[in-house]
Amino acid sequence: MPLPKELKQEIIRNFQRHDKDTGSPEVQIAILTEKINRLTEHLKKHKKDIHSRRGLIAMIHARRRHLEYLRQKDYQRYLEIVKRLGLKVKE
Repeated sequence: MPLPKELKQEIIRNFQRHDKDTGSPEVQIAILTEKINRLTEHLKKHKKDIHSRRGLIAMIHARRRHLEYLRQKDYQRYLEIVKRLGLKVKE
């Protein structure tokens, strides 16, 4: 289930660091978080959808890697994105 184009553009606008930014860790983390939330809702209804569950696990792992990268590179940006998205902070 891809994100609607308008929603993805809105997420990019909210989290981009400059006008042409579409690939910064903040943007990627925000997009992955939205996809994870949508897929989680799908799996609540369709408990036996194992293939989608595998995709969800892959997305969670990708988001974790992006967060870890950001935490190591710029801790303040890491704290800001975690707070904005309502994720748990890793100390």
